[in-house]
Amino acid sequence: MLDEILASTRTRVAELRAHGDALRTAATQVPPPRSLAAALSAPGLGVVAEIKRRSPSAGEIAPGLDAPRQADRYVQGGAVAISVLTEPIYFGGSLADLTAVRDAVPVPVLRKDFIVDPVQLWEGRAAGADAVLLIVAALDASQLEALLAGVAATGMEAMVEAHTAREVETAVAVGAEIVGVNNRDLATFTTDLAVAESIAPSIPDGVVTVGESGVSSTAGAARMAAAGYDAILVGEAAVRSADPTAFIAELRAAGR
Repeated sequence: MLDEILASTRTRVAELRAHGDALRTAATQVPPPRSLAAALSAPGLGVVAEIKRRSPSAGEIAPGLDAPRQADRYVQGGAVAISVLTEPIYFGGSLADLTAVRDAVPVPVLRKDFIVDPVQLWEGRAAGADAVLLIVAALDASQLEALLAGVAATGMEAMVEAHTAREVETAVAVGAEIVGVNNRDLATFTTDLAVAESIAPSIPDGVVTVGESGVSSTAGAARMAAAGYDAILVGEAAVRSADPTAFIAELRAAGR
């Protein structure tokens, strides 16, 4: 599935490159980025709450979601950042969601997508992104290093996603300062919190850490906190919650 998503992304990127200069200009006209690293490093277990309309594994989750209203509810519950899926084909996301969320909340907004080309960085910054996700499994080390340099050039920050200890090693070697460990297997889409627990000891001190996917309860949040993660990223469970504000507050409290 990852290969299919990346192929679709590269097709979109090929068309996007023609607008690179315009995107760079547009990126200079939006408010400066907010620091994701600072938000995640605040005391307590941070929660990055996600705007997620659908996924290949879960299907339709909330196609009619009011993205800015949902993001505001998350922030009221104590979310330290908002993740917005912008991949349109497989996840039903959009940059319009990202811009609307960025305008609605005072916390950093992470563009969660499949970034393979520097033009996507400028596209995200022009839409208001404060940070972007880079996925080790989708890039070789030289591509990852080049994209990290590109992120710095835009003024944004990057959360680098790993699924194994070897991928963490790659991320850290090229200078990642925020590492997210994804508990979801990209081949089978199964989740197991033991993945992040087992990888945590291999992440060096000084790197900001995020446990991604699979946290749907206070027990899961407590496990990630006990493993030493600075924050968790919660998507589907937050979107499906009947009371997103209370749900985020409960997750934060579970990490104390």
